[in-house]
Amino acid sequence: MINAKNIVEAEHICKSYVGVQALNDVSITIKEGEIKCLAGENGCGKSTFVKIIAGVEECTSGTIRINGKDCTKHSAKQAIDEGIQVIFQDLSLFQEMSVADNIAINKLIKEGKPLTNKKEIRKIAEDALKLIGVDIPLDASIQELSIANRQLIAICRALALDAKLLFMDEPTTALTKNEVDSLLDIVMGLKKRNIAVVFISHKLDEVMRIADSITVIRDGQKIGDFAAADMDAQKLAFYMTGREVAYQQYERKQEDHTKLLEVKNLSKAGNYKNVSLDVRKGDILGLTGLLGAGRTELALSIFGLNKPDSGEICMEGKPVKISCPQDAIDLGIGLVPEERAIQGLFLQKSINENVAAAILKRLTGFLGNIDQNKSRKLAKDAIEQFRIKVYNEETLINTLSGGNQQKALIARWAASHPKLFILDTPTVGIDIGSKSEIYEYIQKFAEAGIGVIIISDEVEEIVSNCNRVVVMFDGEVVKEYSEEEMQAPDIREQINALVESGKKAGKEAQS
Repeated sequence: MINAKNIVEAEHICKSYVGVQALNDVSITIKEGEIKCLAGENGCGKSTFVKIIAGVEECTSGTIRINGKDCTKHSAKQAIDEGIQVIFQDLSLFQEMSVADNIAINKLIKEGKPLTNKKEIRKIAEDALKLIGVDIPLDASIQELSIANRQLIAICRALALDAKLLFMDEPTTALTKNEVDSLLDIVMGLKKRNIAVVFISHKLDEVMRIADSITVIRDGQKIGDFAAADMDAQKLAFYMTGREVAYQQYERKQEDHTKLLEVKNLSKAGNYKNVSLDVRKGDILGLTGLLGAGRTELALSIFGLNKPDSGEICMEGKPVKISCPQDAIDLGIGLVPEERAIQGLFLQKSINENVAAAILKRLTGFLGNIDQNKSRKLAKDAIEQFRIKVYNEETLINTLSGGNQQKALIARWAASHPKLFILDTPTVGIDIGSKSEIYEYIQKFAEAGIGVIIISDEVEEIVSNCNRVVVMFDGEVVKEYSEEEMQAPDIREQINALVESGKKAGKEAQS
């Protein structure tokens, strides 16, 4: 790559909005065939930089050269003509159109050709799919596909337009480990074709696996360019946040061994079967395994959103009936769901309203009106306690970064004084700084005697934060690691091996 041509040369880029300096004197060069990671916390300016290079926004000052041409004031069309493609997190696919139509549509529009020539559409789609070596039915509609296959269709659409540089924004957030491995292999294949890829991801292990170089942006300024081979997760976290980020292994300190939750032989057809587990005061129980193992469905059952067919749930030694979320809340159970934007937050409401949502009974006065002074004080206290970056408590929750949204959701359940707190993939899509803060809050909850369940695919997250771990596969508990077993020096390798064996068994069952 020493003699590789520069595709993008962005020098001294500044971008300001009203009252906000989004980028300040940022210079970045991207070479052909290079895999670059653009790293930084949410709100640091990464997305702004991508939009400027893609011609979606214009820089306030600075110069941009693309393929040697002055493109400082370029449009999105000019960027596309120069081979710049961006795959955003929402993928921007047409859900009801076919795979072939989605792959070919932008190329046909660019070339001014009709969208009715089915033979040409299929040829464009077939050629693009061959480039990445995958076989997806051309006539299937996008809504029928898995998230992983939709990601591949978005890549193929970019390749059909002869992409020379591909920006990928958090492409692995919703993928299984197996799907992540496949996607990273495809990205490496693009590199071999001399296509440059800029990978924006909070998953540092993935970044280390594929990146040639890493550019770190913090608070709108470039901290530096680094060779990926010289970087490790600890260094990268420091450069991204400006502080040491150390994950402290959780050790249960509670002397009270009272069982808060007992799940006995719980079954739900198609979800999970004969699941038994318990959570004591001060426990952080990790629930891991492959996606589809039944973990989320089990959590929803405990919270009254997925009625089990058989078995028993006990709270503090007494059998309980949980028919709806309010039953769970009344028992002292809180849930941070897998899809916070869909299942957890009221996106068009303020932080104030979101934080108060679980304790409206406590905030309601004699005449049935919510005490706004109490509600606002609750939100202000949550903003301070959980370090939520926001203008004030009336700010709409949908304007916050993913990490701050998640902290607001955790604050909601903290306000309800839960006995049991379930967090389903609590740090997906969240930057390293917010992630370390969320771990800190979880451990403090447990130290206060709250029982915690963390559902996660990330073995490092599970091992660092949990004193016990349950591994599920195909709806069943296949192994429980005790507190003593969690102290084993090779515990990460043990859990990884068990999860990988489950993946292999799943593949063999499908073949």
